[in-house]
Amino acid sequence: MEDSMEKELVDTSVNSVLEGKKAAYFTLGCKLNFAETSAIGRLLEQAGVSTAREGECADICVVNTCSVTEVADHKCRQAIHKMVKAHPGAFVVVTGCYAQLKPETVAGIEGVDLVLGAEQKGDILRYLVERLPLSSCERHTGALHEYHIVPMKEVRTFMPSCSCGERTRYFLKVQDGCDYFCTYCTIPYARGRSRNGSIASLVAQARQAAAEGGREIVLTGVNTGDFGKTTGERFLDLLEALDKVEGIVRYRISSIEPNLLTDEILEFCASSRAFMPHFHIPLQSGSDEVLRLMHRRYTTGFFADKVALVRELMPDAFIGVDVMVGMRGETPERFDEAYAFIRSLDVCQLHVFSYSERPGTAALRIGPAVPPEEKHRRSQLLLALSARKWESFYRRHIGLETEVLLEKARSEGVMHGFTPNYIRVEMAAGGLQDNHLVKVRLGDFNADGTALYAVPAEEV
Repeated sequence: MEDSMEKELVDTSVNSVLEGKKAAYFTLGCKLNFAETSAIGRLLEQAGVSTAREGECADICVVNTCSVTEVADHKCRQAIHKMVKAHPGAFVVVTGCYAQLKPETVAGIEGVDLVLGAEQKGDILRYLVERLPLSSCERHTGALHEYHIVPMKEVRTFMPSCSCGERTRYFLKVQDGCDYFCTYCTIPYARGRSRNGSIASLVAQARQAAAEGGREIVLTGVNTGDFGKTTGERFLDLLEALDKVEGIVRYRISSIEPNLLTDEILEFCASSRAFMPHFHIPLQSGSDEVLRLMHRRYTTGFFADKVALVRELMPDAFIGVDVMVGMRGETPERFDEAYAFIRSLDVCQLHVFSYSERPGTAALRIGPAVPPEEKHRRSQLLLALSARKWESFYRRHIGLETEVLLEKARSEGVMHGFTPNYIRVEMAAGGLQDNHLVKVRLGDFNADGTALYAVPAEEV
C-alpha cells in the first residue's frame, strides 16, 4: 500500500460523492503530521475536493492530532471543538496520535463523525465515500461517532507524503513508527513499529518535488535514522541516492538519534553535494543516570564524541539538541550534572521541554517526581543557556559571505531565508524572488534579534 496515497485512481463513485465539496484542515504537532495532512489534502483534491478559504464553511473537516504531552492532548480537544463550531454540519474526521491512543474519547466529542487510526488514515477516501451521503442530522444524532483503530502491534502500513510547506521547502516522509520504547514516550503506541518507504519511491517523490520547483527538502520521520527496517535498505544509501536528484540543491535531516548518526553518515554529509551542515540530535538529558532511567541508547560520553566529530568534519555546522527537564528520577544533583554537561557542549540551540506523565508508560514507576514549579525553574535555566549559545553562534558569522535560499516574509518589502548552516537571514526585498539562491554578506542582528541582516552579492 506504499504508493496508494499518490497513485490511487479516483473512480466515478468517489467523484460523485466528493466532487465540489470543500475541506478544512487543522494540524497539531510535528513536521511529520503536517506532511501527512498535506498528503491527505492532495488525495481529496484529486477526488474533486477544494480547500475552504478563510471564513468559508467546509463540508469536510480533517483534524490531525498530536499526543506528545498532556498539554498536546488538551490542545487537540480545543482544536476539534473549534473546527466543529466553525463548520456547522461538516463531516469531521480526526486522525493522528491522539486519535490512535484515545479513540473512544475522541469519538465521543460532540460533532466528531469519524476517528481513523495510523493504519486507516491513508484510506480516508473510502471512509468518506461510504459515510458522506448520510445527512448531517443523521450523523449527529448518534448514527456515527465511530472509530477505526488497529492495535499498535498490527500497524504496518507506510503512508507516503511529500508536502510543500508555507515557505519554499518540501517535507519528505522517509520513515514512520519507533521500536525504541523510551520509558517516558507513547509514540510507539501511537505510531506503531518502525517502517519506511523504499529508496526508489522516495527518490521518485524527490524528483517530483524538483519538477514542481522545489529546491530544498527536509527528511522527516519518527525515528528517521532507523530507516530500512521494512525494506532492508540503509539510511546512508538513501542519502546517497537523494543527493543525485537534479534540481534539489538542499537537504536537511529533521532529527536523528545520536546512536543512528553514524560516522559514515557524517562523513558523507560533509562531502556531499546537497546535504547541509545542519543536525538536530536528541540528547534528552546530560545525566547518565537519567539517560539510563529513560532507556536511551547512548551515554553522555558518546554524545559528546558525536558532537566533536560533527565539529571536526563541519566546523560551522548548526547543531540543535532536544533536552527534557523534570523526568522522574531527575534529582537536583542529576539536573546540575546535566546542566554542566550541556553547557560544555559546542551546540547552537536547545529545544527544551518538560517531562509530561503519559498513561501506560514505564516512567510512572520511577521516583521521585519533580514538582511543576521546579520543572519550570529548570526549563528557564536551559532556555537562557540556549539563548546564549544561539547568539554566540550567530555572532561568529557576522561579516562572512554565504548563500541564502530566499523565502517570502510576512512583512511587506522584506525577504527571509536560511544559510546552509541554518542561520536565519533578513534582507530588503529589492526585486529579489523567493526560492532563489543568492550569495550574501551577513551583517548584524535585525531589529527584533531573530535574524542577521544581509546584503546580496550575486545570484547563484
